[in-house]
Amino acid sequence: MKGNVRNRKEAPGSNPGGVLHQRRNLPYSYTTMALAGLAISGAIMYTVMYVKKKPEASATDVAKAATGTAKPEDTHPRK
Repeated sequence: MKGNVRNRKEAPGSNPGGVLHQRRNLPYSYTTMALAGLAISGAIMYTVMYVKKKPEASATDVAKAATGTAKPEDTHPRK
């Protein structure tokens, strides 16, 4: 009997053409995935800050606050 599992010469679990094949490689490098994650996180953070901004603040003020380069005159309401 050729199809008998007990007479197979391969080690158990070695199923080269099976349906439950797992990938050994990731689709992108770790560096690429980390940079993409940082970019996505930054975009989400900027969007949340922009949505919650006060009406008198501009998009530039939000960007300065998001990057931490804002000065007190950028964060106080204009008169």
